[in-house]
Parts: sequence; C-alpha cells; structure tokens
Amino acid sequence: MSFFSKLKESVAKRTESVTQKFVSGLSKTSSNLVGAMGSIFTGRSKIDEDLYEELEEVLIGADVGVPTTMHLVERLRQEVKARKIKEPSELQLVMSELIAELLEDDDEPSLQLNQDGMSIILFVGVNGVGKTTTIGKLAHKLKQEGKKVILAAGDTFRAGAIEQLETWGTRAGVDVIKQQAGSDPAAVIYDAIQAAKARQAEVLLCDTAGRLQNKVNLMEELKKVFRVVQREVPDAPHEVLLVLDATTGQNAMQQAKTFGQAVNVSGIVLTKLDGTAKGGIVIAIRHELDLPVKWIGLGEKADDLQPFDKEQFLHALFQEED
Repeated sequence: MSFFSKLKESVAKRTESVTQKFVSGLSKTSSNLVGAMGSIFTGRSKIDEDLYEELEEVLIGADVGVPTTMHLVERLRQEVKARKIKEPSELQLVMSELIAELLEDDDEPSLQLNQDGMSIILFVGVNGVGKTTTIGKLAHKLKQEGKKVILAAGDTFRAGAIEQLETWGTRAGVDVIKQQAGSDPAAVIYDAIQAAKARQAEVLLCDTAGRLQNKVNLMEELKKVFRVVQREVPDAPHEVLLVLDATTGQNAMQQAKTFGQAVNVSGIVLTKLDGTAKGGIVIAIRHELDLPVKWIGLGEKADDLQPFDKEQFLHALFQEED
C-alpha cells in the first residue's frame, strides 16, 4: 500500500467534520507549498541542480525555514541516489514521506493533564497572537468534556485583556479570577490557584502578559509567575504552551527561542493557520526546536481550535495527491 493510500485510510477513521477543518484551514498552504512543488516536479524532464534550487525557494517561501529546507533537500538528494530515481514526477511522493519523517514524533497528547489533582496550564506569547482567544476556546472545549475549569486573568499589562478573558469565561460558563489592571501578575496567579483549590477545579488556565522579546523586565516577571506556580503546586505547571501566530512566519521561530530561554515551554499553539499560505512553519518548529505543535487554530469559531494531528495535517497538505 502506498504512502498516500495509508494516509487516506488512516484519516478515514477520523471525524469527517474535523478532517474538513484541516483541509479547509490548510488549503492556502497546500496550494503554496505542495502545488508549487508539483509544478516543479511535473514541469521538467530531468532531476538536476535547477530543480533542487527551485525546490529550496518554494520551501523557504512557505516558511519551512532555511535549516529545515536544507535538511529536506539533502535528504531528497540521498533518496534519489539510493532509489535510483530518474523521473522528477516521482519526487512528490518522496517529499511527502520526508516531511512525514520530520513529524513522526508528534504523537504527544494535546494536553498533559495531572491525573491525581488539579492541572495548571500557563499560556505565554507576545501580544496579538491570539493567546487570550486560545484560552477561551480551550476552556470551552474542556467544559464540554465535563471538566471544571477556572481562568486566571494574569495579563494585567494589556488594556482590555481582563475584559476579553471575562467575555470568553462567560461564553464558556467558567469562572475568571482577576484583579485590577496593572496588578502584579504573580499575585493574580496566586489568587487563582487558591480559588481553584477551594472550588476543586480540575484545570486552571492562566493567561500572562504579551511579552516582547526585548523587554527583559517582562521576561523576569514571567519567571516570577513560574516560581509562584511551582511553590504552590510543586509538580506544576503541567504545561507551558507558547502561542504563536502562523502568519508571522520566521519571526515566530525567534519568539519560540526567546521564550524557551525564559521558561520551560512544553508545546506550541499555532493560531491563524487558516489565514496564511506559509503553514510550513509547523515543519520548521518540529525540526529546529524539537517542540511539539499541540494545538492549531483553523478558524474563528470556538471549535476551530483543534488538537494537532500529523496525519490530518499531511492529508490536508497533500490532498490533491491523496
């Protein structure tokens, strides 16, 4: 059975509505990346240096990134030699296999939850990436699963952040612990932990300020929040999710590296993937940062936040081939 046949068979076992969300949300990336690769592979009669150079341009243009692009092209060269491939038209299948190879370790659960008590999840990321919205959507999803959820309005820095989280809390039917704008974020998180313990909440989702990479004092503030969480619940936080905007491309990679130096990021939430043709950033994150992409945003509705599924991702990317 071919790679695409196996992929199609596996995806067929998933919920059709979710599959459609992936296909629709990744249509721009599929056209930009896979469509462009297909044009290269079917538009020439031989495999030569020009082909490899054009492929590099397409991969980098889809935000696969230079290091990951170089890795994929080198692996393609190796496979062409090992398999004695002569026809460029055969290379689309090989590239799909190589991309799948880079994502093969992305089988971690979308959330690491504490099975013996309350789970605390911190969300970090710069302003404008959709962090507060992501928290609201995840609260909605967890509430639908029957979990008791509390939100902590730890972003006391951005005007309107507290009110925005309260709006999402109301929609999801969950409590929001807050203080006044400008309050010490660590104090807000402390209050939220005490409230979550008292109310026997199962999950505490903590918002934090949208820190810019060059604001050292704000990074130090984030570390303080981290220390408070660890002091109050020794095995927490159970997840530190970095929210990145897929439309910002390689800038998102730099943000990931910076936040990774400040706190122990456990996974990535990639928002606005439906709004970009550069979804290759998913592949770059996995290869260059060795961090799992745990959730992706495929639209504006509450259920458009989806756990990352590598097979759905690959199926949506290579839908025309599949």
